[in-house]
Amino acid sequence: MNFEFQNNSPVYLQMADILESAIVSGTFKPGDRLPSVRELALQSRTNPNTVSKALNELERKGLIETRRTSGKFVCLNDEALKKQRLEIAYGLCAGFLKEMSSLGFSREESLALLARGEYDANADRKPE
Repeated sequence: MNFEFQNNSPVYLQMADILESAIVSGTFKPGDRLPSVRELALQSRTNPNTVSKALNELERKGLIETRRTSGKFVCLNDEALKKQRLEIAYGLCAGFLKEMSSLGFSREESLALLARGEYDANADRKPE
């Protein structure tokens, strides 16, 4: 995992986002044990308290669960994972449309450009 943090939001929230992406993308599968707080703190070069706050955030969202004496595990609830994955996708779409709007593109133009970009990427061609 790539732990690169920005100054625009708290580190624990950024870490929670990174771990959440790893969970919903399938890097960590349902039932997988997550690295320990200590391991994640070493990997991310952060304080263990920061890691704990990030993990608590994921637990609050229902993405992970704590098993006493065994550690933290990705939840087995596929519906919760699918829901969170969709929420992330909606956020990305909204951000894309907002950025395109700031460039002067309408929603329809933005979607057309996106569709064309996907076609060109699949055809190994660059857009004209």
